[in-house]
Amino acid sequence: MKFAASPLPRDKSDTLLLLGTCLLVLAPHLLRLPGWVSLFCGLLLVWRGWITFRGNRMPPQWLLLPIACAAMAGGYFSHRTFFGRDAGVTLLVLLLALKLLEMRAKRDLFTVVFVCFFLLLANFFYSQKIAMAALMALSVVALLVTQLSFQYTGLVPPLKARVAHGALIFALALPVTLVLFVLFPRIQGPLWSMPSDARSGRTGLSENMTPGNISDLANSEEVAFRVEFIDPIPRRGNLYWRGPVLSAFDGRTWSRMTPLRNDAGPLMVERRGPPVRHAVTLEPSGHPWLFALELPEYAPVVAGRPAGFTGEIEMHSAHRIEQRVRYDVSSHLDFDTGLDLTEAALQRWRSLPAGFNPQTLAYAARLRAETPEPSALVNQVLAKFRREAYRYTLTPPLLGRDSVDEFLFSTRAGFCEHYASAFVVLMRGAGIPARVVTGYQGGEFNPVDGYLTVRQSDAHAWAEVWLAGKGWLRVDPTAAVAPERVERNLASVIPRQAFGGLLNLDMSEDTLLGRVRFNFDAVTNQWNQWVLNYSADQQQNLLRSLGFTQTDWPALIGLLFAAGSVALAIVVLPLIWNRRKIDPATALYHTLCRDLARRGLPRAPHEGPRDYGGRIAADQRLPATQRIAIGRFLTLYESLQYAPQPQRDRTQLPFRVSHPTVAQLKNLLPQCR
Repeated sequence: MKFAASPLPRDKSDTLLLLGTCLLVLAPHLLRLPGWVSLFCGLLLVWRGWITFRGNRMPPQWLLLPIACAAMAGGYFSHRTFFGRDAGVTLLVLLLALKLLEMRAKRDLFTVVFVCFFLLLANFFYSQKIAMAALMALSVVALLVTQLSFQYTGLVPPLKARVAHGALIFALALPVTLVLFVLFPRIQGPLWSMPSDARSGRTGLSENMTPGNISDLANSEEVAFRVEFIDPIPRRGNLYWRGPVLSAFDGRTWSRMTPLRNDAGPLMVERRGPPVRHAVTLEPSGHPWLFALELPEYAPVVAGRPAGFTGEIEMHSAHRIEQRVRYDVSSHLDFDTGLDLTEAALQRWRSLPAGFNPQTLAYAARLRAETPEPSALVNQVLAKFRREAYRYTLTPPLLGRDSVDEFLFSTRAGFCEHYASAFVVLMRGAGIPARVVTGYQGGEFNPVDGYLTVRQSDAHAWAEVWLAGKGWLRVDPTAAVAPERVERNLASVIPRQAFGGLLNLDMSEDTLLGRVRFNFDAVTNQWNQWVLNYSADQQQNLLRSLGFTQTDWPALIGLLFAAGSVALAIVVLPLIWNRRKIDPATALYHTLCRDLARRGLPRAPHEGPRDYGGRIAADQRLPATQRIAIGRFLTLYESLQYAPQPQRDRTQLPFRVSHPTVAQLKNLLPQCR
């Protein structure tokens, strides 16, 4: 290995390497924490770098103590607590930055490195994506390189060699890590859970709807859920993923009125045709809602607990969805429901608040007088949306108190929630039971892995009306204004844009950008399915597919030890086989040195054979005959190892035990003891 002198002194170069590693570890957190924390940590890092370059003294404790107290107080006032995800990460970040100004011994270095490892783990509280995992792997290698750099004595290998050494250590840990991940016995549910404040910032549908809140989701490319179809995928116009049903209206906001109930039994539904079987991988939302094609045949089992239905056919989990879950569903696309509802029960879907939207109510009354047949009235309203100058847009004008009046007769521009809300108000004004259904419509089929990806931008709202002899019927007013939104996707109506709308992005399958996006999305999906969502069921299925029929805990432990032993052998045996071999002469020399050290005459690290022999020859604690034998041994060893011998092949001679000089050393060794 070649060694190169550093342009900076050893202590400075090592400290700057540590500061760079700390910056790599801190960078993802500084983007999430309060702005003053990022500024404060940046100033401390600059201060520490300045001290290193100038060779100044470290700041005294009387100066650091008030700074540390002020930083802790700032963390408390920013979060109003010292506990939880954000407060805990803030304190760790401040601790790391302050500790860099208080490093006076090697143990302080280890403290800094270990705090960095804790901060690396804390990143997964915020993101568990592949990119974050790759950044964490890079940070671990950087920490290993930094720790190695402080361990060298004497000459230090160049940075490139140290990086290769750190990467090798990281790579050697991967086989055992993989075995532990795959075979370590798992329980149903997560082994650990996020802090309570880690649930904040979820994006998705809520339990109420006002004009504009669904259109806000249309710009989000976050994944809501992914679907794997066992049966053929229905046509896009049938891909309605039912969510919360909103039946209560206060004049502006729609909200739910049906309480949750834990009844997973069959509903009063008449189903026709074969079901469509599919598996849904639902992302965390912080809500209990489960999504499936209309209409699920039964409530699935989610995380080991049965789900349930409400009276308005909302499917929900027994708990809020705080972790990614996967469940199997069978749905019928052709069905009748609500045929058994009584007139008294239907009244709540006809009610409207008094004093709101008078123009809409007058128009609804006129329609009912002109068209008493409910189904004809529904078609007439849809024809109005198609015939007149209504626009489908993500940026509709702001609406006032009588929002439906302003939308229908003034602005005539809105997103799906505007059309669904206005349609249901018109139906109720005409005496027809109606309600708003929210969920998702459509999805994007990925030809790489065969999954259908439903994003937050696919959030949608539609209506249901109740007609005698037919029950509840889905009516999508958006399809009357922008049918391509239902038959294709939102991007066909409103293209994806970049750079503030200066560039339209074509993400279709035929483009390079689209193919890259589909492949990356497929990799992300596999990461979610097999790494982040690797459950006890998946573990057992994987082992059965490999031929292991018995997958109970004793069998798993035995298999874990067996596979772990193989993984360790794969890692350790090459290291043993390729370790640096000691020639026989040096082995004999080390044996003598150990014997003399046990007698109180250890060899100093700087002593060569000649100096060591001279010191022993002058020591009267050993018998004269023994001192003479030791002197001969060391002289022969020095001659063998260091005397010029141009005729010898130095790559082979040390391993030829039969060489006379080595034989003489072996004969002299007993006399030296």
